[in-house]
Amino acid sequence: MWVQLQQLRYFVAVAKTRHFTQAAEKVGVAQPSLSKQIHSLEADLGAPLFERGRGNVVLTAAGETLLPLAIRILADVDTARREVGNLVGLRRGRVRLGATPSLCVSLVPRLLRRFHSEFPEIELYIEEGGSQDLVRNLGQGGLDLALIVQPTDGADPALLTEPLVRESLVVASTTSLPTPDGALRVTDLRDQPLVMFRAGYDLRDTTLEACRRAGFTPSFTVEGGEMDAVLSLVEAGLGAAVVPGIVLAGRPSLVSTPLAPPGIPRTIALAHRREAPLSHAAQALRDALFAYLEESRQRGTLPSGVELLR
Repeated sequence: MWVQLQQLRYFVAVAKTRHFTQAAEKVGVAQPSLSKQIHSLEADLGAPLFERGRGNVVLTAAGETLLPLAIRILADVDTARREVGNLVGLRRGRVRLGATPSLCVSLVPRLLRRFHSEFPEIELYIEEGGSQDLVRNLGQGGLDLALIVQPTDGADPALLTEPLVRESLVVASTTSLPTPDGALRVTDLRDQPLVMFRAGYDLRDTTLEACRRAGFTPSFTVEGGEMDAVLSLVEAGLGAAVVPGIVLAGRPSLVSTPLAPPGIPRTIALAHRREAPLSHAAQALRDALFAYLEESRQRGTLPSGVELLR
């Protein structure tokens, strides 16, 4: 049996589009040629990969098993190609960075602007998502680096994680909230209507867990948004939201109220696959991130409530 990389690329394209014609257009081949290669792959593997119905393509159990492996193989091949290309230096390359939405509207733009000015020929790809989705994509080889919220129950053993900063979440609102001691207690959120993030969002899980430990379930006026939507809903006066303080920069209509110790802390970490060495380009971005954070600490420009851990 000799499985070709081309066959795996065609298989992944069909699996993602669930359509042979669209997959053929995506990879730039004629549909009969793609179908022939898929049939050849199925013959070599000894199992059908798709159930083909009228206008409907569904992965079989064999296809479901092959898909993450094929994605990882192709990602490793791309990494090998980039590594060889990187031997000529950092004049070219690509970095695929994942980050949570709160970091995509705060740290990441400034970091990438700095990096691009130093390495203009390196292609930058950014994926915004929740930590669980980013960790999954890292494991499948779809990302080189990811800025994630470090889970309290331990990191994925397949990943190397480097804690970067610890931040305390704040309560964002349009008016100052009553704070007898200058800060809110988590229990004060019991009677505060909240604008809440969508299910699966890191900040939603963190906030709900803190309220649960305090013995109550918060009430929502609106729920289901991403970061920009939640902040806009708060600005519209629909409620308060628990957010990282760094996302409130440039939003003068919002008031930031700290939470009394222990508050709701979280740790941001940089993660990458343990078994895959970083490309020269990805290593350069990692170094640029550490340098940027250290310079921010020395200049005293780290946002209030953010502690650098390196």
